[in-house]
Amino acid sequence: MNLRNIAIIAHVDHGKTTLVDALLKQSGSFRDNQKVDDRAMDRNDLEKERGITIMSKCTSVLWKDTRINIVDTPGHADFGGEVERILSMVDSVVLLVDAAEGALPQTKFVLGKALKLGLRPIVIINKIDRPDARPDEVHEQIFDLFASLDATEEQLDFPMLYASGRSGWAAESLTAERKDLTPLYELVLRHVPAPKVDKEAPLAILATILEADPFLGRVLTGRIASGRVKANQPVKVYDIDGTILEQGRVTKILAFRGLTRTPVDEAEAGDIVAIAGLTKATVANTIGAMDLAAPLKAQPIDPPTLAMTFSVNTSPLAGTEGNRLTSRQISDRLFSESEGNIAIQVTESDDKDSLEVAGRGELQLGVLIETMRREGFELTISRPRVLFKTDESGARTEPYEEVIIDVDEEYSGTLMEQMSFRKAELQEMRAASGGKTRLVFQCPSRGLIGFHGEFLTITRGTGVMNRLFSKYGPYKGALAGRRNGVLIANGSGETVAYSLVTLEERGTLFVTPGEKVYMGMIIGEHSRDNDLDVNPLRAKQLTNIRAAGKDEQVRLTPPRIHTLEAAIAYIQDDELVEVTPKSIRLRKRYLDPNERKRAMKSAG
Repeated sequence: MNLRNIAIIAHVDHGKTTLVDALLKQSGSFRDNQKVDDRAMDRNDLEKERGITIMSKCTSVLWKDTRINIVDTPGHADFGGEVERILSMVDSVVLLVDAAEGALPQTKFVLGKALKLGLRPIVIINKIDRPDARPDEVHEQIFDLFASLDATEEQLDFPMLYASGRSGWAAESLTAERKDLTPLYELVLRHVPAPKVDKEAPLAILATILEADPFLGRVLTGRIASGRVKANQPVKVYDIDGTILEQGRVTKILAFRGLTRTPVDEAEAGDIVAIAGLTKATVANTIGAMDLAAPLKAQPIDPPTLAMTFSVNTSPLAGTEGNRLTSRQISDRLFSESEGNIAIQVTESDDKDSLEVAGRGELQLGVLIETMRREGFELTISRPRVLFKTDESGARTEPYEEVIIDVDEEYSGTLMEQMSFRKAELQEMRAASGGKTRLVFQCPSRGLIGFHGEFLTITRGTGVMNRLFSKYGPYKGALAGRRNGVLIANGSGETVAYSLVTLEERGTLFVTPGEKVYMGMIIGEHSRDNDLDVNPLRAKQLTNIRAAGKDEQVRLTPPRIHTLEAAIAYIQDDELVEVTPKSIRLRKRYLDPNERKRAMKSAG
């Protein structure tokens, strides 16, 4: 059968998964009466809730006599490790760009990776039916982007379509008929080369996606680079350095057919398949025939830039909400995660009591923590910190990010002032679509930890911020931390409304009446810059004197409830986030106030 392998790449929320939905529907992958959810490729609960793709997924459609394997990739830079691996499986990419927003940081990131591999992209300007669409400007912007990424003459001559993934049509020009996605299917068949492979050579598959199946065990997905794979075939697994990890047998071969994986007896070079039966093989390993001489070359993965410490929950409320509490359970879960997600690195601390988890950004690590708490884990998380390096001259360097902000003009002055506090440098300022101003900064990653909530406050929720790792640059010195202190509970028990109403004068509360608290737990933000120990448990004293009028009705301002990402961004170095399946609490690292004072004296 004729084969084509493509990946769909784009910035987050530019419509990749919606376009894949339309491709599946129009190719006849579903029955006429079959109920199909929107964004059918997003099968994970977190993906559906957040509206973003987190894990890469494969599907395929049959168009005329050609099978087109399609890989849906994540759009957020934090999950870029997925994209880097996936590109080695395909022969071309479909680059999706929003007709109003234009090329944003992630577009640049994934396109740069594709061009380096020599792939010739197809460009689609999507959401062309938006009222603020500006297709001609975006087309010029894309061409400039290709040129700035050192695209070859062949790559610069990219074919382009205008489309609306939601409405399910693509057209070769703005005036052409807007009917269906036939122009896209035909362009893929014309432009994307068939896989150049040797079907008679020994079997070789580079594993690019790893998942655990309760029935099949390890399931590895990859493209067959050469030869054929058959059920029950004996194979050996090479590590990147050429050592043999294991020898085993392929118990199951699964081919992608629409949204389902169908068992097949045999698959040949060029096809993308999932295989089961191996116990040690992981991502970037080569699965080959017994007579394969050497492993396939694997794509290097960009290193992590941010780290957090995960440790056992040591609060007085530990074990009351979760069922996975021990350091052994936490470390097993994190090490299994790092096997499948190679953009995450896990290292054990010297005292074996905690683990350092390094990743690409706050969102990636936040998604991992959220997944673990839904699985029943209880843990404490430290403040994120960037990973410094030393350059050739011995100077300290730190990661920088390119930050692109679209904001109403009235907020741009305040925003520039805030970014300068965070040691950011303004690179560009120009008008953007929708009457907004586009600001481009180079900023140390440290300065952006916890900035998103403040950004939404400054712009009254109307600003859009996109970030992307840029480079390692010179260390910029100390940054100002959080300006306000916190209110800390001085005892354990349930909060009382009578006490909380008096504490409101001291600052903003994070707890409601009747909530369980403990000594050392952070229950609010102080209105001043120092920390304050307070008593949220004091009840009104009962007396036998009756007043003529009723007691005043206690009215409390609704508390500020932190999401997981907001809590992680809020804490300082001497604070932790306690994460359980039901609660997210903030606490001091040392719960006893005397221990905190001793720690402060020894630190400074």
